[in-house]
Amino acid sequence: MDKLKILFLSAEVEPYSKTGGLADVAGALPFALARNGGCEVRVVSPYYGMTRKSGHSLEEILKVSGGRGPGGTDAFEVLGKRAGGVRFYFIKKDEYYDRPYIYGTPQGDYPDNLARFSLFCKAALESAARVGFYPDIIHTNDWETALVPLYLKDLPAGHSLKTAKVLYSIHNLAYQGTFSVREASVTGLAKDTLSGISEGGSINLMKAGIRYAHAISTVSKGYARQILTAEYGCALEGELKKRKEELYGISNGVDYTKWDPSTDDLISRNYDIDSLEDKDHCKADLKKETDLDISADTPLIGSVGRLTEQKGIDIIIESMEKIVSSGFGMVLLGAGDAVYEKRLKGLGAAYKGKFTVKIGFDNTLAHKIEAGSDIFVIPSRYEPCGLNQMYSLRYGTIPVVRATGGLDDTITDYTDDPEKGNGFKFEDASSPDFMDALRRALKSYRDKSVWRMLQKRGMELDFSWERSADEYLALYRRLKGDS
Repeated sequence: MDKLKILFLSAEVEPYSKTGGLADVAGALPFALARNGGCEVRVVSPYYGMTRKSGHSLEEILKVSGGRGPGGTDAFEVLGKRAGGVRFYFIKKDEYYDRPYIYGTPQGDYPDNLARFSLFCKAALESAARVGFYPDIIHTNDWETALVPLYLKDLPAGHSLKTAKVLYSIHNLAYQGTFSVREASVTGLAKDTLSGISEGGSINLMKAGIRYAHAISTVSKGYARQILTAEYGCALEGELKKRKEELYGISNGVDYTKWDPSTDDLISRNYDIDSLEDKDHCKADLKKETDLDISADTPLIGSVGRLTEQKGIDIIIESMEKIVSSGFGMVLLGAGDAVYEKRLKGLGAAYKGKFTVKIGFDNTLAHKIEAGSDIFVIPSRYEPCGLNQMYSLRYGTIPVVRATGGLDDTITDYTDDPEKGNGFKFEDASSPDFMDALRRALKSYRDKSVWRMLQKRGMELDFSWERSADEYLALYRRLKGDS
C-alpha cells in the first residue's frame, strides 16, 4: 500500500502549547502514526506566546500576504521544524495568537475566537497547498478545526486538496464553538454554505465537523456511546445519531517515552515495578516542592487538570474538610474558572501544610505529582477519555475516578472486582460518593500488601499509542478506500 499522507490540525500540541489532553494527543499520535503506520504526517497548530516561550528552534517556512486560499486569508507566516519523523507547522499571526492564553482568560473566552480559528483552518489548508503537501486524510480536532470540511467544499473543482478525506475527532462535545451569525462574515464563507450550521441567530462550528466530515471519532468507546444520549449529547445527540454509522470510538494512548517512571527525567528518582520503594523518594520530593507538612505514612492525593465544573473541581472543594479530617494530604495543580481558583487559594491558606494548590500549568510539577502521589483523583462529571488515570497506573499511583466515559473504560473498581481491580470508582457526581471511594482507597492503602499488589497490577497495563494508532490507521485506510 502507498504511504498515507496525514495533515493533522490541532489548536494545541505538546510540548509547544497546552491547556489539556488535546495537546498530549497531538504531541503523541502523529509520532505513533509515523513509526507504526509509516505515514507521512504534518501537524499544524497556531504559534502562541507560550509556543515562543517554549524555547524550541523554528525555521521560517512561508510568508503569505493574504487574499488566496479557501475563504480568503489574512496575511500570516508559517514557522516549522522536523522532529522524530514528523513535520510541524505553526501559523504565526501575532495579533491573534501572541496572547497569554490559548482560548481565553480565566474571566472568559477571547471575543475574536471565531476570527482566530477561522484563520487557523484557512491558513492550515493554504500552507499545505503552498508547500506541495496534498494529504489523503485531514485529521481535524474539536471545534477550532471544524470548519475545514466547509472550506474544502468551497475549493474549486480540480484543486489538489479537494480529494482529501476529513476525519473529525471530538475530544469534548461540551465546547462547541458557538458564535453569533453577526460574526459569521469573518469566516469568509457564504451564507448558503453556513446555513447548515446556523440556528436561532447562532452558528455552531462543532456541528460543521459532525455534519460534513467524512467520518467522526471520539476518544473512547464509552464516550462514543454516551454522546448519543440526551444526558451527554449536549444538544447535538440528534446530529450524532444521524452519523451513527460513521462514528468511531478510539481510546487515547499514553506516550511512554514521556510518561514512564523508569525513564522520566523530571522526577527526583526513577523507579519501576521492581523498585517501587524508590517511589517514596518521589513522595518526599513532592512534599518538599509543595510545602506539605505530612508524615511519610500519610496518604498523599494528587490532582492535575482544568479547574472547571466538568472536571468536578467543585466536588473536591466541597470535600476538602473531609479529605483533611480523614487523614489525607493533597496537592492540586491546574488553572481555569476564576471563581474556583479563588476558592482553592482560600482552602490552601486554611489548610496550609495539608493542602497545596498551584494555579497554572507546570509540566515538571505534573510529573512530580504523578510520581509522588499515592492516589490520583479525577471526579469528572463526564470525561471523554482522560489521560491522567493512565499515567497514574504506570506510576504506581492508584486512581480514584468517577465511572464515566474513558475513566469507566480504563479503571476497574477493586472493591467490586478484587481479581482485576486497578483503582476505585464512584457513580454519583457528589461529595458523599467521592468520599466513599476515597475511604475505600484508604482502607486498601493501610494494607501494604494489597496496596503493593494494586500498584504492580496497574504498572503492568499497556495503554501505549501503538494500539490506538493502529485503529486510526485502519480508519484512515477505510476512508481513503484502501480497505
